[in-house]
Amino acid sequence: MSVPIEGRVGLVTGGLRGIGRACVERLLRDGATVYLGDLSAAGDDIVRQSLAELGDRARYLQLDVTEEAHWVAAEAAIRGASGRLDILVSNAGTDHAAPIEQVSLADWRRLMSVNLDGVFLATKTMAALLDEGGRKTPAGASIVNISSIMGMVGMAEVSAYNASKGGVRLFTKSMALEFAKAKRPIRVNSVHPGFVMTPLLEAGMKRWAARSGSADGQVLIDAVAQMTPVGRLARPAEIAAVVAFLASDDASYMTGAEIAVDGGWTAQ
Repeated sequence: MSVPIEGRVGLVTGGLRGIGRACVERLLRDGATVYLGDLSAAGDDIVRQSLAELGDRARYLQLDVTEEAHWVAAEAAIRGASGRLDILVSNAGTDHAAPIEQVSLADWRRLMSVNLDGVFLATKTMAALLDEGGRKTPAGASIVNISSIMGMVGMAEVSAYNASKGGVRLFTKSMALEFAKAKRPIRVNSVHPGFVMTPLLEAGMKRWAARSGSADGQVLIDAVAQMTPVGRLARPAEIAAVVAFLASDDASYMTGAEIAVDGGWTAQ
């Protein structure tokens, strides 16, 4: 049986932890060479340990997704070392929860910078390299933007996060149409995870619990699991499996699509 993306080159932002790390692992397993982009310096322990665990087809790029100069440097590094890019997974993100009167303009701008500007800069900077790579494969190159179910439905006290992820959802559709109409071989789709057991979610739940006078974020996590139709939170690998499908030629007729991976949350 053929390997879905063997020999291709991918980049995953926020690749050291959580959903990003799971995406890296899955793309490597499916045969790609994968660049991890994240904030840590190349010599940090977490980077060295990750590369040792992931093997010789994993590469690391220190990448602040909010800085255009970092993106330009990343594009040059990938072009110089690999000569192509077939898969771009824009996963890096952050969160913020508070009533609107308590959301500062700085909070709002920081969230938009990471969650939305980062996706814009990724697409803008890597488009030419993806175009070149896409002409060498049957179904073209693939961009997968990690949005959220919070980019599809609203929730109280997460207005900034809702807005940023909703922006990712529509930016994805716009770019899918732009590339298709220009006959550029780049498919663009978005994945909308529900609640996933990641360090970011655990930290966010602890902060939310503290705001409500509780010291135990696990109580909130358990409550969210009970409200999810399948009765549990997702594992990062379950999100990565959908990302890997969209990155492969099996998704050759998919562009501009949004896929909720949420245990039935948005079906309620």
